[in-house]
Amino acid sequence: MIGNLREKNCTTVFPDLKTSYTDTYYLRIENGKFKAPDICQPLHITVKDSPWSPSINVPSDLKEHQSVTVTCSAFTPCPHSPPQLTWNLQQDSLRQTEKNTDGTFTTKIQETITLSDTHDGYNIRCSARYPVIGGNKTAETEVTLSVSYAPRNTSASISPSGLVSAGSWVELSCSSRAKPVNFTWFRNGIKVSEIQNYSFIVTEEGEFYCVAKNNLGNETSSRICVSIKDSPWSPSINVPSDLKEHQSVTITCSAFTPCPHSPPQLTWNLQQDSLRQTEKNTERTFTTKIQENITLSDTHDGYNIRCSARYPVIGGNKTAETEVTLRVSYAPRNTSASISPSGLVSAGRRVELSCSSRAKPPPRFTWFWISKHGAVNVSVEQVYKLNATEEEEYYCVATNDLDQQKSYVSFVGIKDDRSSGFLILNILKILGIVLLCISIISFECWFRFSKKPKKETEEPTYVNNVMETKAS
Repeated sequence: MIGNLREKNCTTVFPDLKTSYTDTYYLRIENGKFKAPDICQPLHITVKDSPWSPSINVPSDLKEHQSVTVTCSAFTPCPHSPPQLTWNLQQDSLRQTEKNTDGTFTTKIQETITLSDTHDGYNIRCSARYPVIGGNKTAETEVTLSVSYAPRNTSASISPSGLVSAGSWVELSCSSRAKPVNFTWFRNGIKVSEIQNYSFIVTEEGEFYCVAKNNLGNETSSRICVSIKDSPWSPSINVPSDLKEHQSVTITCSAFTPCPHSPPQLTWNLQQDSLRQTEKNTERTFTTKIQENITLSDTHDGYNIRCSARYPVIGGNKTAETEVTLRVSYAPRNTSASISPSGLVSAGRRVELSCSSRAKPPPRFTWFWISKHGAVNVSVEQVYKLNATEEEEYYCVATNDLDQQKSYVSFVGIKDDRSSGFLILNILKILGIVLLCISIISFECWFRFSKKPKKETEEPTYVNNVMETKAS
């Protein structure tokens, strides 16, 4: 107890408040042996083990270009050690602690910002960190700004695009980034609709545009010219997405049918006995379809499906065709491993092991070395490079989302370079012996020839034109 009761000014202070102090309390005045409790006015105190969450005050009805002041406030039980406030706005925001009319205190930070369309959806977060015995306790609050702004990036589109056939349905779509927004469609300057997506049956050509508008402004889209063509409607081919081998799928070819009593004749490069029917659509138009169920395999990947619609017209027929290409996923197949260089290699030589497989999506490759304890994962690349040190066996595995396949085992063989050296040495020895023998024989022949005695020969002489014989 602190204060002076005689002056009607006293206070009870709880140092180091704990959650166990949650209870009902009574004021009791003691004077000697006399005690006077005030049981009629008890005070219940609840102690929470969490700080007070701050509050963020943002003006209502926010609009772009508007300058507003955002305030984050936190209850301050101890004005001499107020909570520290931080937020994701400028950290040099004005900070102050104020005394309230009820005698309590509040700490605030404020920031003035000029709003733009980028502030719409922006989250402001403010945290209050309270100093307590032994550390701090923090609480956070978050609010999202909702800012109105004038239309921008207004555009118009048409479906189907390009030239359209008379009597066909066309949908015009208007888009704009604005909050809030209303749309209005105009044809040749005359208002025809006040919805975002405007659908109608083409009867004549015209120029269309849309206007996006709200209380802050408006914006006009570019012009769209709707022209009528004198050609039949191309059929559409519907193929399920994410095709996989072994999957059974239904493929549909559809064609707009302006005259249900004389529908177009549909043909395609699938079975010609496909189911054919004419259906009525919700917008009171008709569509003719043919369907076929097929079981996919890897051979269907890249297969082109062509469907033609032949419309009966006065004086003959008009035909339009559509083509789509199938994209089928299939498990790895034809997985093989190759080695370069092939055959036996010298110890320490660089060797490349390459893995190949036909699969879609493209497979992931894993190389395994067959040790005496079993297969060991040595690489996850398509090409595995190593220095050959001893004879070893390897194989690869190709894997995708559908399955995996293992290649045959590749053998890395090491050749004995010492045997080659001995062979070359023996060949050189033999060549040396042959050359030596040839040298000896040649020398002996020369020696014998040089020691052979000379024979006497007669040399003819001529005297007075008469030949004489002179002994040599």
